[in-house]
Amino acid sequence: MSRPTLPLPKPTAQVQPYLDVLGPELTVQFLLQFGGSELFIPQNPKRRPRVEKLVGADNVRALANVAHLLQRRVPLANAWISAFLHWQGMPVNEIARTIRRTDRTVRLYLNQYNM
Repeated sequence: MSRPTLPLPKPTAQVQPYLDVLGPELTVQFLLQFGGSELFIPQNPKRRPRVEKLVGADNVRALANVAHLLQRRVPLANAWISAFLHWQGMPVNEIARTIRRTDRTVRLYLNQYNM
């Protein structure tokens, strides 16, 4: 018997605009790289080579178009990232190393998402 496919973990309101523009995998990479930092997303992506290198010029422009929905500081979103990585099948200990938290904290995050 095949295992039912679980839906993507519901993101927080702070993460949703990134998810809408970048998609789930790129959103996680973006949050892991820039989460916690103040980041201005310009209409002209040439000013932010690190952001453009990660997500591409078109996605930088798309993020700039939804800048009014974004906070000044990129969210850490550790609970949602943990749930997403677990949803993809990553073990708890590896998630803990990825987000730099303890395995116990990751399990608490996963409990918030009923995982």
